[in-house]
Amino acid sequence: METRSEHGCFGGVQGFYQHESRAIGLPMRFSVYQPPQAQHGPVPGLFYLAGLTCTEETFMVKAGAQRLAAELGLMLISCDTSPRNTGIDGEADDWEFGAGAGFYLNATQAPWSAHYRMYDYVLDDLRRTVAEHFPLQVDRVGICGHSMGGHGALVLALRNPDVYRSVSAFAPICAASQCPWGEKALPRYLGEDRAAWLDYDATALVRERAAQFDKILVDQGLDDPFLPAGQLHPDGFALACKDAGQALELRQHSGYDHGYYFIASFIAAHLEFHADRLCG
Repeated sequence: METRSEHGCFGGVQGFYQHESRAIGLPMRFSVYQPPQAQHGPVPGLFYLAGLTCTEETFMVKAGAQRLAAELGLMLISCDTSPRNTGIDGEADDWEFGAGAGFYLNATQAPWSAHYRMYDYVLDDLRRTVAEHFPLQVDRVGICGHSMGGHGALVLALRNPDVYRSVSAFAPICAASQCPWGEKALPRYLGEDRAAWLDYDATALVRERAAQFDKILVDQGLDDPFLPAGQLHPDGFALACKDAGQALELRQHSGYDHGYYFIASFIAAHLEFHADRLCG
C-alpha cells in the first residue's frame, strides 16, 4: 500500500492511499478517515460509495463528515468509482459509462470483464486492505452511498447482510435495470440477458430476499433533476420494501437537488444511523 497524503483532521487522520487490487488487476485509490479513537484500538467503519464521475476524494472533501465521525468514533472509507487507465478503447469518452462509472458490479462482457469488477473490489479487496493496514473492527461495518454509489451500497448490503450491519443511501439508483443509466450500462457490462441485471437491482433484490436489516435509511431531494427523469425510482423501492416486510425510512426533502450540498445537509443523520448500529 502506498500513502499518497495524510492530514490531521478533528483529532484524527484523513489519508489518501493507493494499493494493488487483485479483483481489478490494477492499482486502485481509496481514502480513510481515522477518528481519534483509532489511536487506542479498532473502531467501527462506514464504507461510502460515490456516484458517477466521482473519485475517492469527493466524499472526504465535500460531505463534511469528519467532525461528527470524530465524535462518534467512526472510521470512514471511500474508494474510486471505477478502474482507471485500463487501456480499453474509449473508456473515458462517456461520463455515464466506463471510467468513473463502474456501477459497483462485476462485468462479464469483454473487454470490460478484464478489469471492471468493482463489486468484488469493494466487498473483498478494499475491505481486507483497510482491515490489514488500519484499526478497523471488521465485524462492525456499514455501507452508504450516493446515486450510483447508493445503488452499489444497497446491492452490496442486500446481497451480503453477513458483512454489512447497516445500510443507507442518498438519492440512490434504486432500480438499475429499469432506468436510462442502467439500460445504457448494464448490457455493455453484463450482456443482453436482463435476468443477469437483476443481481444488481436493489428493488428486485429486496423483493427476492425480504427483510434483512432492522431499517434502511434513504434521503431523496425532491428538486433532484434525475427524479422526474426516471433515473432513481425511490417510490418503487419503497413499495418493494413494504411488500417484503423490510423497514425503510424514505425521507424526501423539498428544495434539495442531487449534489453535495444535499449530502452535507443530511450526512449527520446517516452517521448517527450507522453509529447506532455499529458502535452500540
